[in-house]
Amino acid sequence: MLCELCGCEEHFNFHHFIPQTLHRNKWFKKNFTPLQLGLGIYVCKECHKYVHNVVPKKKELGRHYNTLEKLLGHPKIVTYLTWKRHRFHLDEVKPDP
Repeated sequence: MLCELCGCEEHFNFHHFIPQTLHRNKWFKKNFTPLQLGLGIYVCKECHKYVHNVVPKKKELGRHYNTLEKLLGHPKIVTYLTWKRHRFHLDEVKPDP
């Protein structure tokens, strides 16, 4: 299995696009289906930590970065992934949509 962000083969975490702590929040329950609330990707621990450091507010993460495309649209995440792939000589792996 490869990290769906950087393509490395390391220990993995499941990153929920909408953090689990928000699943009972009225706004999120109103705007997303239960299926959408459970969506996410498998990422290495480094990428997972970086995503949460760059977007530390869970509501911001859930409202504005709730898809892979939106997450990859964050300029700091793009810069980090470019650096990490270059540093570790990882091929540009594009996750399946």
